[in-house]
Amino acid sequence: MAQGRHYGLDWLRVVAFQLLILYHVGMAFVTWDYHVKLATIPWVAIPLQLTSPWRLSLLFVVSGYASMALLARSDGAGAFLRQRVLRLGLPLLFGVLVLTPVQPWIQLVTQRHYNADFWFFLTHRYFAFHKLGGIPLPNWMHLWFVGYLLAYTAILCLGVQMPQSWRETLRRAGDRLFAGPQLLVVGVAYVLGARLGFEGGWDDTHNLIDDWAAHGVYFGMFLFGVHLRGSERTMEAIVRLWKPAAALAFGGWLVLAWLEYSHPGPQPLVESMRPILWVARSVESWCAIVALIGIAESFFNRDHPWRQMLAEAVFPFYLVHQTIILIVAYWLIGTGIGTFARFLILVAATMAGCWAFYLITRAIPPLRPFVGLAPRRSVSESLEPIGTN
Repeated sequence: MAQGRHYGLDWLRVVAFQLLILYHVGMAFVTWDYHVKLATIPWVAIPLQLTSPWRLSLLFVVSGYASMALLARSDGAGAFLRQRVLRLGLPLLFGVLVLTPVQPWIQLVTQRHYNADFWFFLTHRYFAFHKLGGIPLPNWMHLWFVGYLLAYTAILCLGVQMPQSWRETLRRAGDRLFAGPQLLVVGVAYVLGARLGFEGGWDDTHNLIDDWAAHGVYFGMFLFGVHLRGSERTMEAIVRLWKPAAALAFGGWLVLAWLEYSHPGPQPLVESMRPILWVARSVESWCAIVALIGIAESFFNRDHPWRQMLAEAVFPFYLVHQTIILIVAYWLIGTGIGTFARFLILVAATMAGCWAFYLITRAIPPLRPFVGLAPRRSVSESLEPIGTN
């Protein structure tokens, strides 16, 4: 059983969130749909495809792994669920009430010709529980991940009530699926099947009650992380196979890059090309996860004096980063600054804002629960099960 600490997953989670910030900054410059636009440059989609297929799935894998690690140290599933509701539910509520309202307002102003000021929007529209310009209000925006994770955590707490013999049977079944060379084939087939077998396909709605294709993938990834926590055999298979997995993931990205280059712009691919897109995304999605976990486990499974602080900072960064991106981007729209300079300013301002938010909130004890930080006296070495879009 995999009961020891895997520092590599801590580092992987930290790096994944830095890539997430760059990805969301890039979304302000690509032809894909996003809440604010500073430019629409088709080639930007090519580097974004390096992380687009797998970034969310990886975070759910790490969250599933971390959830089992924390559950093992809790006084039962009920106590674990209560702790998770506080550590994830309070930040979600705080985010929806305080951090995200400006995001739909900026989107409405810049893309829907909405002309009311933010204060009027906040006091008369945001809490009206309706749609404005096609946007449901109030809205959890990028914080949908926390809502999904809470739901998956509740299901996990029900699942661990099964008899131990049933759970052991499931673990052995997981080993038969993943603890061998079939790991890559099974994972790719699962991602492809979930995306094509459920309504929604590759288009996530971020609506908890009808996002079936996304749940098929993300809940599956969460459960894979749960399994990985209890299976050294599967971790060993990942370490053995990370090189071919990396090669396949890179090949999948090359196909996606070619598709973006040969069919630039927001228009969907012609029907005959879509199977190539689906397979390439599935290959990159799963194989990149295997490769990154294998690399982290092989080369970065060691502690460092900065690790605990960086791991703790991840959740506050996640909570605030998109709000900062949209506010700064909205300000940049009215300037004559060039595109590349806008990109650099957006990256620098987002990183500086995230650090300021983390350092300020961690120093104010009453604010700590609202940004997902434990009270100072009980800050642990745990790998927190959090992540995002």
